Amino acid sequence: MRRERVVVLALDGVYPFELGIPSRILGAADGRYEVLTCSVDGGPVRTNADFGVTVEHGPEALATAGTVVIAPVVPAHLTDEAPDDVLAALALIRPGTRIVSICTGAFVLAAAGLLDGRRATTHWQVADRFRRMFPLVDLDPDVLFVDDHPFLTSAGAASGVDICLHLVREDHGSHLANTVARRCVVPPFRDGGQAQYIEQPVPEQGAASTAATRAWILERLGEPLTLADLAGHARMSQRTFARRFHDEVGLSPGRWLIQQRVARARHLLESSDLTVDQIAGRVGFATGASLRQHLHAAIGVSPQAYRRTFQTAR
Repeated sequence: MRRERVVVLALDGVYPFELGIPSRILGAADGRYEVLTCSVDGGPVRTNADFGVTVEHGPEALATAGTVVIAPVVPAHLTDEAPDDVLAALALIRPGTRIVSICTGAFVLAAAGLLDGRRATTHWQVADRFRRMFPLVDLDPDVLFVDDHPFLTSAGAASGVDICLHLVREDHGSHLANTVARRCVVPPFRDGGQAQYIEQPVPEQGAASTAATRAWILERLGEPLTLADLAGHARMSQRTFARRFHDEVGLSPGRWLIQQRVARARHLLESSDLTVDQIAGRVGFATGASLRQHLHAAIGVSPQAYRRTFQTAR
């Protein structure tokens, strides 16, 4: 079993909740990760709360990492040029190391020049500031996370959970990622392309929700579902259903349905010997070619390559 060392860099002004996400999520992955926390000088770190944290490691730990996570700090600590001690710490990271930022951690990477010419995201509330400070970065503030290997950037607090689950899924497959999600009682899958800002995640009192229809859909992914089918189940007009669905989920019904079908296909590629055409039929894609197209658009690989990477002997 490969055990990867993940080192989290904590800077002054760090948010305690996000600082703990990598340890909590990756630490639930059956020993596949060793998570360490360091500071730029090995000393205590001030948080944005009424307490500080003491870490066990100095910046030298970064040189031993397979993955580095930059924890977010309060906006008042953000600068367009990284301080010398931060630059010195980041310089210890080995070439090719996977580097992840949570929320405003993207500012730290951008200030060090590491995101120039790359696609990235950060919290939507500071997106305009990020664009002004770092015009060379291709910022997308409308998504939960961006994987521009070897740099991965994520949005606000909960998306730190999403990106850590994404790491588990990419490293060890959806079965372990789903197991980790259940252990931590969090949603197992929110695609990186999902919107950060959802207008109406909880329906107003008395308003009908699309939640029951979403559950109904997941039991029928293999069927040729239309918008009329979905709206009919929800007992809404198609226009009302589409608007309410987007308000609650942040995606159109069609885009959400494709994401769920791709997620189910990935699970079957990992856990079964079904052919690509058989899997396509089970998850609702008309042909194997359609599955190949959607899988490649989602994760950049073919079904065969994905299966070779993640399928284990049963």
